[in-house]
Formats: sequence, structure tokens, C-alpha cells
Amino acid sequence: MLFSFHINILNIVMTSWFLYLIRTADNMLYTGITTDVTRRFIQHQSGKGAKALRGKGALALAFSAEVGERSLALRLEYRIKQLTKRQKERLVAGDGSFEALRESLLSVTVKND
Repeated sequence: MLFSFHINILNIVMTSWFLYLIRTADNMLYTGITTDVTRRFIQHQSGKGAKALRGKGALALAFSAEVGERSLALRLEYRIKQLTKRQKERLVAGDGSFEALRESLLSVTVKND
């Protein structure tokens, strides 16, 4: 039983988290995190994901990026949800703003250690 517990902890620690943005038919950008972008996108499409996306028409995956640990993914999700639509569009366009935001949060983590 103890061995099983250690394996489960390793799976949690080694699981990589992703941040994603989904574009709705009315051009809204929804931000979320997951360990499996494909599975989560299918859930959203089938109406089993976030309530905010239900009934919004066709959905398209606009952006996804691996971020690492869950805590970093949560912080990135929060920060991106605070961005303006224009800033989110730049992120989707790949202007480097995502990487800069990720690095800024990583440097805060290192400073706090």
C-alpha cells in the first residue's frame, strides 16, 4: 500500500499542466488550465466543460502552452484572465507576451524561495 502511495505522488508531481485559450463564435476568449488540452477541449465542445462556454456556438482552440506545475498554471490563468482583450489577442498571436508573463511569475517564485 505504501508503494502505491509513492507512485501516486510521483504521478502528481510529474504531471505537466497546460494553459489554453478557447475562442467562441462571438470572438470571446476563454482561459483555462488542464493536464490534457484535447480532452478538455472536447469536454467544452460537448457542453460538459465550463458554464461560460455553454451555448456559445462553435469553439476553436486559439492557444495552448505547457506551463509545468499546477501552481504556476493557476497563477498564469489568473494573470491572463486579468488581461484586456487586446492583450489576450497579442498572446494568441505569439508576440512573446506569454513567455514574458511566464518568466515573470517564475522569477517571483525563485525570489520567494
